Amino acid sequence: MAEIVVLGSINMDLVVRAERMPRPGETLRGEQFVTVPGGKGANQAAAAARQGASVAMVGRVGADSFGPLMLDNLRAQGVDVAHVGIDAEAASGIAMIILDARGENSIVVAPGANGRLTLDDVQAARDLIAAARCLVLQLEVPLPVVRAAVALAHGLGVRIVLNAAPAMPVDAAYLRGVDTLIVNESEAEALTGLPVPDVTFARRAGALLRGWGLPVVIVTLGAQGALLLADQIDLHVPARRVQVVDTTAAGDAFVGGYCVALLRGYDLRQAVEYANCAGALATMVLGAQTSLPSGEQVHALYAQGALYGQGAPYVRRRA
Repeated sequence: MAEIVVLGSINMDLVVRAERMPRPGETLRGEQFVTVPGGKGANQAAAAARQGASVAMVGRVGADSFGPLMLDNLRAQGVDVAHVGIDAEAASGIAMIILDARGENSIVVAPGANGRLTLDDVQAARDLIAAARCLVLQLEVPLPVVRAAVALAHGLGVRIVLNAAPAMPVDAAYLRGVDTLIVNESEAEALTGLPVPDVTFARRAGALLRGWGLPVVIVTLGAQGALLLADQIDLHVPARRVQVVDTTAAGDAFVGGYCVALLRGYDLRQAVEYANCAGALATMVLGAQTSLPSGEQVHALYAQGALYGQGAPYVRRRA
């Protein structure tokens, strides 16, 4: 059975590179176009599988040309897709992605079949979830389905990691039962109403989220690294310095790396440092799942932790 079950989105990413983002009403000449399997759920499943975990996916694709391609790709990554349905009434989800010369992206998502995942799909995966050590979720499928999966896994005693992406406001009651909440700056702001331009503001937003009863809150900060808040822990982990090509799926690589690290016995501090390495490596390659690093690559970068003092200078214990 799978160690990690990922319930979430499966998309095909349509990626174009351009010197800059177009202005409203402007037609801009692009430089390169690629079609790459993506979707936050599929990316996180592939990220964990590439790093050595046994992973199963719960989701939906359309009965179109993209559906079989995306399923074959997940199988090739080592992900069990027995609980991925094929929807005859909706197209597969797609994401239109523009990358600028700095590697930053703008994304528009059409959910398609992802939006038709149901409560019945969650119940059908009950035995799969019950046998897992971790359930990973995002917010790219219907919110009632995500909430039902959280409630199910919590009742079964399965660790729950929620990446509250894309950014949208949900309340404390919706997050009840989540063990680790992972958000970036815009997602933290959507939840708390607080701007998150830097580590100091991330700490304020994270503390507010911790006050909602969440045991672990992680705010990812791109080039500024990540902030971990948990019981008696306040830790800033700086980002590893790499040559950035494309930031797409860096956050998904982080989530996958974090879950794998916990399953392998890393403590919270080590798991965030390991996840930071996975996220950094993902920015060095174009595309979503094509950029996800192997376990060997992440371990090699993690082993260079001496460059950052093994994280010790960044730990603050609350009184």
